[in-house]
Amino acid sequence: MAAASSSSSASSSSSSSSTLSSAVIKKIVLSYTYVAIWIFLSFTVIVYNKYILDRKMYNWPHPVSLTLIHMGFCSTLAVLLVRVFRLVELPAAMSLRLYLTSVVPIGALYALSLWLSNSAYIYLSVSFIQMLKALMPVAVYSIGVLFKKDSFQNNTMTNMLSISLGVAIAAYGEAKFDTWGVILQLGAVIFEATRLVLIQILLTSKGINLNPITSLYYVAPCCFVFLLFPWVAMELPLLRENSSFHFDYFIFGTNSLCAFALNLAVFLLVGKTSALTMNVAGVVKDWLLIAFSWSVIKDMVTPINLFGYGLAFLGVAYYNHSKFEALKEKEAQRRAEEVDDEEAGKLLQPREGEGNAGKN
Repeated sequence: MAAASSSSSASSSSSSSSTLSSAVIKKIVLSYTYVAIWIFLSFTVIVYNKYILDRKMYNWPHPVSLTLIHMGFCSTLAVLLVRVFRLVELPAAMSLRLYLTSVVPIGALYALSLWLSNSAYIYLSVSFIQMLKALMPVAVYSIGVLFKKDSFQNNTMTNMLSISLGVAIAAYGEAKFDTWGVILQLGAVIFEATRLVLIQILLTSKGINLNPITSLYYVAPCCFVFLLFPWVAMELPLLRENSSFHFDYFIFGTNSLCAFALNLAVFLLVGKTSALTMNVAGVVKDWLLIAFSWSVIKDMVTPINLFGYGLAFLGVAYYNHSKFEALKEKEAQRRAEEVDDEEAGKLLQPREGEGNAGKN
């Protein structure tokens, strides 16, 4: 009987281990799938936008118009999915006051970020833009400290300076350096970093839970409205003058669909994995884009470019590693606290017989 019991226990343990192992493998496979989807869509949107905006390719240098088309498309689909097909429910905590004070600034920053980043593709190569984007952790950390979401640390600031130095070297080695293009891209980085910090404040401090579709439902129309002002002032008169232009529904339709899918993929990746995973995946995507820009688009990439970006890459990799270690430490501390609470609860429970003994 004992042997049978032991055998049964071992079999149960083996089955549990096998189930756990398959669950872990499934989670890993799904995580890599989300990463691959995000990299593919981000890669596609960047190259597609470059193709449309570049004067030597499709030759439609109207970044505000392109971004406006994207946001109009995303807004329409999001409204249909929420209001018509009712696939998701809107958060009850979202009030008009919260929308005006939190979502509207995020929409404005998103509009500025997309406008400036798309404009930069007219003046800079894909590879150099990806090198400049390595400054994103620097901007996010600096603005996080400014908004008191992060604490100032000398080690982290030293790391940020090393990333900045690497990007500066890459810029020094850029064969087709354009000052206006660099200003546009740096402005896009600053606005995007501020937007990310505000999103963090909205999700943590305000207690709002947003999924990919509801995020687009709130932000995309707001972004569309903000883009209308520069579009009417700057690009609408140019489009009216260009009477030879005919709207290509296939080009702009597929491009907008890719942009919509990318917006969903961003929230899906962060929601199912973490923002840290997206940062690491972003480094892989940047290297792929640099290689693609050099080998296919034939952009010039100099050795100084690569050395500078390599230095920035090491700084970003160390930053991601530090964030990962901090998350591990925080998780271990949380588990330890749970164990302590469980042990304390057991000590407070009366032992067997103590309650009856008191009654007797």
